Amino acid sequence: MREDKRWQYGAPPVGNANFAWVQHMVHHLAPAGVADFVLANGSVSSNRSGEGEIRKNLVEADLVDCMVALPGQLFYSTQIPACLWFLSRNKSGVGAVGRPSLRDRRGEILFIDARKMGRMVDRTHRELTDDDIARIANTYHAWRGTVGATHAVGATGRSPLREYRDIPGFCKSATIDDVRKHGHVLTPGRYVGAEAQEDDGEPFEEKMVRLVAQLREQQAEAARLNAAIAKNLKELGYD
Repeated sequence: MREDKRWQYGAPPVGNANFAWVQHMVHHLAPAGVADFVLANGSVSSNRSGEGEIRKNLVEADLVDCMVALPGQLFYSTQIPACLWFLSRNKSGVGAVGRPSLRDRRGEILFIDARKMGRMVDRTHRELTDDDIARIANTYHAWRGTVGATHAVGATGRSPLREYRDIPGFCKSATIDDVRKHGHVLTPGRYVGAEAQEDDGEPFEEKMVRLVAQLREQQAEAARLNAAIAKNLKELGYD
């Protein structure tokens, strides 16, 4: 199957079907079709056996609409963290017949980092809450311009967003040029940045004095413990 007509963006490597599945779905998309699927995190950054070239070609063809990094331990069958891919044939904002028009997203990709979301329901399994899912869905719909997506309301009644905005540490609307600068790697964490830290109101100079004093105390305690350990070792004949 090395010459399969579906491999428009590059022949997938032998032994790993990630980009065979991706291109299979792209091949069958309607002119205004959208495909959403789950893949292991390796798909967003791997350069093995031509996978990086296929991912680059998908990006350059402006097919990638949104990438969502998921937390680990979501699945019963594997501990491997995964990601959501959203591909779109038509990012122009002009809907198909009978569909509303969306925002023109050509040349843009939305990155969402949801790795810190969810709650542990037992020792090995994590679940996304209704509010987590609503936040992710509302962010994507607001970015696309699909205002009023009533299906994306969480348990607390979180209403759909009326306007998208970048949130450091959570979501970022990046350009394809941004992605080129990162070697066509689609890891959301590279784009969303660090979460904004709240100002605790403590002046910088005062904070530094306090932290240096705390460091000195810890260094003194460490020296005391090292001396005690050395003394005990000597008494045991291991000096």
